[in-house]
Amino acid sequence: MNRCRWAKGPLMIHYHDTEWGIPTRDDRKLYEMLLLEAFQAGLSWHVVLSKRENFRRAFDGFDPHKIAQYGEDKIVSLLSDAGLIRCRRKLEGAVCNARCFLAIQQEFGSFAAYLDSFTGGKIITNPTDDVITTSPLSNAISRDLKKRGMKYMGSVTVYSYLQAVGVINDHEPQCFMHS
Repeated sequence: MNRCRWAKGPLMIHYHDTEWGIPTRDDRKLYEMLLLEAFQAGLSWHVVLSKRENFRRAFDGFDPHKIAQYGEDKIVSLLSDAGLIRCRRKLEGAVCNARCFLAIQQEFGSFAAYLDSFTGGKIITNPTDDVITTSPLSNAISRDLKKRGMKYMGSVTVYSYLQAVGVINDHEPQCFMHS
């Protein structure tokens, strides 16, 4: 079975075949991926995926309402959790981003509707076989998220996020998931 070239090893193959690039409108899932993508900055996605269940446990099942309430005591607790990526700034950013995420939900009715406001609800397909890491869409969403106060949401991170949640279809043309 032909897959995207990056899907190597059991963890990445499973992620590719069951999740990556499959459109979702589930705000809990959209938040989970946003949190994980922010932690990925500077690391490999494999490292983040291998710690995903630890993140799920430590971050209350990726509940943005609970995470938005985290204070210093919780941050200190998370910093001592060896199953996580223990970067204080990213942990504090996760709390800030949860608050921003909830504000966006409040304004647009859902985070999915917020993303739709940039795409008209359409899935964007990368028109070339080239590997790209940013686009005008990721630039625009990154700018807007930063303006709203989100952390670790540069254009590369946002592009990767949009791929992951199926806003952008970036499966390689030979991949069985492409169409």
